Amino acid sequence: MIAVFVNCATILAGSIIGLLFAKKIPQKVTDSIQLACGLVSFIMGVQMSFKYQNVVFLALALILGGIVGTLLDIDGKILAFGKFLERIFMKKEDVEARGRLSPSAPESFSSGRPQKNFAYAFLNASVLFCVGAMAIVGSFKAGIEHDYSIIFLKSILDGFISIGFAVAMGVGTAFSIIAIFLYQGALTLLSVLIAPYVSEEMIAELTGSGGALIILIGINLMGLKKLKTANYLPAVLFSVIFVLCEPLVTRML
Repeated sequence: MIAVFVNCATILAGSIIGLLFAKKIPQKVTDSIQLACGLVSFIMGVQMSFKYQNVVFLALALILGGIVGTLLDIDGKILAFGKFLERIFMKKEDVEARGRLSPSAPESFSSGRPQKNFAYAFLNASVLFCVGAMAIVGSFKAGIEHDYSIIFLKSILDGFISIGFAVAMGVGTAFSIIAIFLYQGALTLLSVLIAPYVSEEMIAELTGSGGALIILIGINLMGLKKLKTANYLPAVLFSVIFVLCEPLVTRML
């Protein structure tokens, strides 16, 4: 679990640095940082999404995942949890002031960009840092082989990204360590049980569907369109199901 703690620590440190800088940065510069973060997320997502091996799996995973996520309103539930954290950890007057300044955030856009919002930052940072091959493979190698190199590399990258996210979206970025600790911690602890079922094909499909989610984050951050990214999280689960079921379907045919 040491690698998970290191990953959380670098994101927390990056978020603190970003928040300290944010107080001294003009709004127009903050807007440019947010646009840059969105563009980088978009490029990362495109690069990851082309790692897929079966485009049919990718298409079905995104379609079915989007349907299930929308019916369950996963995006709304994660945002609600983010708002719950905000009420607990933020000063009451700060929360009320932010609500008066931006009562509909993050559901609405202002001047072509998303409003800075605790829950919005928590959601996007959590998805970005948790979705990806490095989180999965790194957790497995840490749990089975005690090889922390991948997670340490991910920690460095996440730390720098969290600086930009904290400047652009606020303190909610730091609280994404809750999701990271639970997700990567579970993968590390369960790695011995899960590893036999994880193949190169599964990693490829998970990377592809995860990349699609990061593309959605990039589109949101650039203010191009309001998308409920978290509603597509079940696509990752469907990618796993399709890969596991493929041998059974092949034998039946």
